[in-house]
Amino acid sequence: MSDKRNPADRIRRVVVLGANGTMGYQSGALFAAADVDVVYLARTKEKAEKGREGAANAVRSAAIKSRISCGGYDDLGKHVPDADLIFEAVAEDLDIKRALYEKVDAARRDDSIVATVSSGLSIDELVDGRSDSFARNFCGLHFFNPPQVMVGTELIGGKATDPQVLDFVESYSEKVLGRVMVRTANTAGFAGNRVGFKVLNEAAQLAMTHGPLLVDRLLGPYTGRAMPPLRTIDLVGWDVHRAIVDNVCAKVEDEAIATYRMPERMRALLEQGTLGDKGGYGFFKSDGKGKPKLVLDPTSGEYRPESHQNVPELPFVDEIVFLHRIGEYGRAMQRFAEADGELAEMSRRVIGGYISYSFHRVGEVTESIAGIDRIMAAGFNWAPPSALVDTIGKDRTVKMIEQAGLPVPKQLTDAIARAGDGPLFDEPRLSLGRYFVAAA
Repeated sequence: MSDKRNPADRIRRVVVLGANGTMGYQSGALFAAADVDVVYLARTKEKAEKGREGAANAVRSAAIKSRISCGGYDDLGKHVPDADLIFEAVAEDLDIKRALYEKVDAARRDDSIVATVSSGLSIDELVDGRSDSFARNFCGLHFFNPPQVMVGTELIGGKATDPQVLDFVESYSEKVLGRVMVRTANTAGFAGNRVGFKVLNEAAQLAMTHGPLLVDRLLGPYTGRAMPPLRTIDLVGWDVHRAIVDNVCAKVEDEAIATYRMPERMRALLEQGTLGDKGGYGFFKSDGKGKPKLVLDPTSGEYRPESHQNVPELPFVDEIVFLHRIGEYGRAMQRFAEADGELAEMSRRVIGGYISYSFHRVGEVTESIAGIDRIMAAGFNWAPPSALVDTIGKDRTVKMIEQAGLPVPKQLTDAIARAGDGPLFDEPRLSLGRYFVAAA
């Protein structure tokens, strides 16, 4: 692709496939807000129209609907030939996506770009059997949920993707859509989900034994995240969670793969209809007023009020939360590293695992730790692993990882040696306090 026009001029018409789904209509709203003509397609025109309403609600602007027209997949041959970008956001299923790509391939222009919002499926497997033109112009453009809030975006090319296409999509996404872009390798889960869902699934494993309320308290915002992990799984959806962790387990073998195996009890509850927020209940169940009041008992599958949970007091958490509130982030996380007791050790094992696992993935999913730092910050709204090392203290972090029985990655010790007395995380535009702002 040698087009030298302004990126905003190169993309004037976008077709969104799967526009009735949350990621479909919310992602489509980003293009519509950039003054692009957008066509929402779904199984039926009525479903696409519901997606258009969802887009207006997501960005809180009814005016955005004027940039979006709607149709069903029967209209694909009418709309795809005029599209500069075809953005696919259908179910996270290889066969479903490939069947739709066959129709897109027959209808698209040779120079149109096709992008998938897939959270971790192989780019090469997705284009298997497609035309050379399709494969050259195909890439992963992975937004995080909700995309109008989480600006982190992964860009993934396959073996056949034209490097100039990747350069253009990166430039367009940064300059027109205002995204924070991270290029990742074409590996299962890419970078953000590979690291993030390791932590989320480990929390789910612990919840089967210790209960959701205690686990979310132990691994809550005070450890450097906007939302506790089990509430995050409920928001994402148990079915999506299963698709991501199962994909990683099928494609990857690494030092921490055991933490990726979905608990069998959770899998059984999912089969019985436990979907998370989209189905009304997951680890937590709403009382109908939008605030979770009931907590899952994983053994019985029943829900009981929060007030009936036998959760021990956690004075070390209360102390750390207070220190965060007054801006003493270093003191807070040093206290975290030194807190006594089995529950504190449990929390450190997960957070130490997050740091260890992130640094172990350098060279595998991104070229440097900076890419993982950026996507965890801008995609998950979690404290980046390097920032946690700085806040806890370099030597104290290494000791914490060792005491948890986890491998200390050479990438971490090398980074510490290079940094010397300076910080590992050097992003002056990002305030550390934003990651602990929800510490209460």
